[in-house]
Amino acid sequence: MKNFFLNSSESKNFLLKKKILGLCVTEGRYSIADLSRELNTSIPTTTKLVEELIEEGFLEDLGKLDTNGGRRPNIYGLKASAGYFIGTDVRRHHVSIAIADFRGDIVDYIDSIPFKVESSADSFRNLCSIIKDNIRKSGIKEEEVLAYGLNLSGRVNNETGYCFTYFIGEDRPIASLMEEELGGRVFVENDSRAMTYGEYICGVGKNEKDMLFINVTWGLGMGMILNGKLLYGKSGFSGEIGHFPMLNNDQICQCGKRGCLETGASGYAAHRILMERLAEGRASILADKFHSGQEIMLEDILMAIEEEDVLAIEVIEEIGGVLGRAIAGIINVFNPELVVIGGKMAGAREYLMLPIKAAIQKHSLNIINKDTKIKTSRLGEKGGPIGACMLSRSKVLGLL
Repeated sequence: MKNFFLNSSESKNFLLKKKILGLCVTEGRYSIADLSRELNTSIPTTTKLVEELIEEGFLEDLGKLDTNGGRRPNIYGLKASAGYFIGTDVRRHHVSIAIADFRGDIVDYIDSIPFKVESSADSFRNLCSIIKDNIRKSGIKEEEVLAYGLNLSGRVNNETGYCFTYFIGEDRPIASLMEEELGGRVFVENDSRAMTYGEYICGVGKNEKDMLFINVTWGLGMGMILNGKLLYGKSGFSGEIGHFPMLNNDQICQCGKRGCLETGASGYAAHRILMERLAEGRASILADKFHSGQEIMLEDILMAIEEEDVLAIEVIEEIGGVLGRAIAGIINVFNPELVVIGGKMAGAREYLMLPIKAAIQKHSLNIINKDTKIKTSRLGEKGGPIGACMLSRSKVLGLL
């Protein structure tokens, strides 16, 4: 991994340099005078810091700033080729990888690489091999990678690097194993939280101070941006909306408890309800596949919706109504500017969104929900890998 000043010290100049880079991450470009005001430092000191960052390869001179008159100042911004961040999103049957440059632009995206994660060290070593192979195919040298981000579902402690959904040993955090294999810093993150950050930095959440992201995939998760900060909670496990004990359906959740929201408002719930109704003899374009014993995937349900299958639409509308009622309660608690619906099931588009919005209107307080926008994710399924890139960059730069 590239040896760079961000690992070097905690001196005053070091902290000022990190702040300059952080400002450029959020605003894009700055003049010396503007940076001097933001840092509350003199012009000569700011100039020296900027010159050092240029020499170290992290900033570049972007030319003259257009003005209405007077002398035009030079502006400075992040140098794209200063290094790269690799974001890997692990799903049930595949992984997807995004590669971002130092500026935060996605330079490569590799989707749906077959891989089934298991709770073993060998499984994560195999994942590291997949990541390294795809970095090489992208033409990037491993020493140019500044950090790796890895998204996993369930309970992830981003500080210790443990994932309790895929536990490989008391004395072996996943992050440390992967750092040994990849030769660089690895940040392990909950998938919903990474998607939240990706949407906040690169998607519909830009310029929003308070945002909730609902990840409706096989399971159900949530990420929260409150007052411009990603919320982790005391133990790093915030956002477990799927395990809110809201329902009286007596369904056993994947966590082992009964009545969790996830049992009525998730891809898992949609699949279960659909299978029950097909067993009852309900008509559907998926009936032949069901009766022949073939596995029905979430992709099949979304395809059926595209074909306007009445049963598939009915099921999606049902889980949308349940989810919307839960979101109404969250809106009453947090009063957010924006709620974003993402994850695989968001591919059902208005068949999911309309019942969600109707339930929110019915169950939330009008004085609160009138200021809350409800939107679908802009990044879609790319949000996970992109979010992993943006999170690893922000952690390296000390922005989180």
